[in-house]
Amino acid sequence: MKNFDFDTLIPRRGTNSYKWDTPEDESVLPMWVADMDFQTAPAIIEALRKRVAHGIFGYTKVPDAYYRALQSWFERRHGWKIEPEWVIYTSGVVPAISAILKAMTQPGDKVIVQTPAYNCFFSSIRNNGCELAANQLRYEGNAYSIDFEELEAKASDPKAKVMILCNPHNPAGRVWTRDELLRIGQICLKNNVFVIADEIHCELTYPGHDYTPFASLSQEFLTHSATCNSPTKAFNIAGLQISNIVTADTGIREKIDKAININEVCDVNPFGVEALVAAYDQGEDWLDALRIYLWENYQHVLRFFSEKLPRYPILPLEGTYLPWINIKASGLRSDELAGLLLHDAKVMLSPGTIYGPGGEDFLRLNIACPRPRLQDGLERLHSVLKRWE
Repeated sequence: MKNFDFDTLIPRRGTNSYKWDTPEDESVLPMWVADMDFQTAPAIIEALRKRVAHGIFGYTKVPDAYYRALQSWFERRHGWKIEPEWVIYTSGVVPAISAILKAMTQPGDKVIVQTPAYNCFFSSIRNNGCELAANQLRYEGNAYSIDFEELEAKASDPKAKVMILCNPHNPAGRVWTRDELLRIGQICLKNNVFVIADEIHCELTYPGHDYTPFASLSQEFLTHSATCNSPTKAFNIAGLQISNIVTADTGIREKIDKAININEVCDVNPFGVEALVAAYDQGEDWLDALRIYLWENYQHVLRFFSEKLPRYPILPLEGTYLPWINIKASGLRSDELAGLLLHDAKVMLSPGTIYGPGGEDFLRLNIACPRPRLQDGLERLHSVLKRWE
């Protein structure tokens, strides 16, 4: 495997970074929003450099090479052959989810979400006039599992029309197994609940945990779902605004395409297109090296907490780069503790309260940064959390 540099500390403040420039205090270390402090793959940087050199950035036509790169990537890495005609490109996974909800629901319908869950799901549901049906994950033995009995009950409600399935799950860190996905799909098919599979973190999985595309499991799942994927998380290119909706049913795809155009998110920028092609055609070695580095970062976090903060369990991280920390020992709600950490230790984490029911006793930590920066963050956490040890 090629050597790539993930240890260099690259200054990001002053670049209009949402992550780094949101806190006005320059002494704050941001470890919250889910982007990485690593430069993207060299192949992507080179592709963008060539595109910039052309100097003209007009409206973009998405080329055949885009679909070939997407198809080749998912077939060779995940065993799922995506036909080009199944693909609708758009600017991001959140706009994609909102458009699919617009296409597949009416105001007043219910949308099932396994909470705690990515907070933008809630706004997408609310903005489409729908109602959240929370299928709260079971937290037992410092691990999450699906409450299938409750899922069955939620899905059997005639008002339940859609389930948003997050795999790998953010913020729980689970990579759902093939058996779990089969059971979810069977429940949804039985109750005519359409599945939106948010699989944006699909490339970021760790030893012993393989991502399975939901739509790859059966023809029925394929035609009764829409998968949202993107290279943006894995290759740290979220600002380039590129993602795809994959759905095989022609009628459903036409509804989604209409909703995309109603929302006016049907155009993408040239840099997103170039970046996706470069990522999927030339970025594999970089991604594999990144996953090793992120896994070692997670092991570093586990050692640190085991030695210095043993009362705060870190949940198993099967996917994403966002460990979930149980902070119940502090006696504070996560939003209170996050505020205290920001004020006293100048470190910014995401409070679990924003992720809905079940998140109150947790903090989400972003570990996608060079290890010296991670160590700095851990020491800042320790300076506050040790008060309850």
